[in-house]
Amino acid sequence: MSLMPAADTTASTPTETRRPPAERPAASGSAKYLGWLFAVAIAAAAFNLRPVVTSLGPLLDQVRADLGMNPTLAGLLTAVPSLCFALFGFAAPAAARRIGPIAVITAGMGAIAAGVLARSFAGGTAVFLLLTALALAGVAVSNVLLPVVIKRYFPEKVGPMIGLYSMALSAGTALAAAVTVPLTSAFGGDWRYGLGVWAALGALALLLWLPVLIAKRERGERAGGNAVPAKLPITRSRTAWALAGFFGLQASGAYMVMGWLPKIFQDAGIDKGTSGVLLAVTMVIGVPVSYVLPNLAARRGDQRPFVVVLASCGIAGYAGLALAPAGAPWVWAVLVGLSNCAFPLVLTMIGLRARTAGGVAQLSAFAQGIGYLISVPGLILIGRIYDVTGQWYWPLGFLALLLVPQMLFGLRAALARYIEDEAVHPGEPAGA
Repeated sequence: MSLMPAADTTASTPTETRRPPAERPAASGSAKYLGWLFAVAIAAAAFNLRPVVTSLGPLLDQVRADLGMNPTLAGLLTAVPSLCFALFGFAAPAAARRIGPIAVITAGMGAIAAGVLARSFAGGTAVFLLLTALALAGVAVSNVLLPVVIKRYFPEKVGPMIGLYSMALSAGTALAAAVTVPLTSAFGGDWRYGLGVWAALGALALLLWLPVLIAKRERGERAGGNAVPAKLPITRSRTAWALAGFFGLQASGAYMVMGWLPKIFQDAGIDKGTSGVLLAVTMVIGVPVSYVLPNLAARRGDQRPFVVVLASCGIAGYAGLALAPAGAPWVWAVLVGLSNCAFPLVLTMIGLRARTAGGVAQLSAFAQGIGYLISVPGLILIGRIYDVTGQWYWPLGFLALLLVPQMLFGLRAALARYIEDEAVHPGEPAGA
């Protein structure tokens, strides 16, 4: 496929239209190389969106012991990602309108690199939490604005580019979960090096985004464009609310799996090494699926069949984990991993449910901001149910039950509609 970004005809000048023919091939060649650089930069940014979280999980006990973190603060630490994603995600569109989405994402990569590196030198819990929040702020704004950049600069390749983005995100998630402990051991068992090493990937992504920022500077400053109002009344859109519900419920399941799946297998008698590999399986399965699924979904008028299939995989996987976790653990891991591919599906739908990049910016912020807030109570409740019952049967049953409203929200969000049509009342000017 061609990865050359779509031309921005509004940026053309009379001088450019009278450019001698001999100069045009060079310009075209430059645009081609810039397109490939842009695609690589998007993949690098996506790769950095989860190691901030998944690198910490395997080392959490060591971090708690070294920093003197009590159980309450440790519990808060697990909720910080969703809270930061919601808080900073809401602010992303305003920042994008002011300085452009590319500039915001570039700053986000800098925040990830700086936060991850600096927190590895934190001497206390409060500083560690604040620096983690800094890194997560970079993750949050990039989460929201990467689909916007894709919609704007690759309007004819939304499916493939969302697939590239989702595949890179899944790969980063899996890699951080799989190699953080071995890396820490290689550095003498010091968790500070095991966490801090991930700052290098953030720095690499920053270096890739800087030339994109320079090349796209004028276009980036007009992030919202003139085709969409600055304050679209998005809360009037049923599709926007359905996407928020779908996003939030799938996030509850995904973060529960990342945080608890190894313990579920260990409580069933499976050794720690194997349980870690099983967790990696759930994440690795998302790498190829996250590329293929958005391409397939973007070709359809609606995405309802995919919603039903992924929810069914989740129900089957959670049922297997509840009833016979050691009976067929590899099957349950694959099924749960497939269920978690609702994430690239909802990202694809966000890109398809708005007419313009500005609309995608507002929809992405709304769906992710509200969605992450929706996910927090479920994550807390799952832990509470386990504390009370001392077994995984009821928490897993609760997760399976959540897939029913997730599917219902997804079926509504999957209809081929645009939020601009729903948010603005008939006969009311779009800028009202």
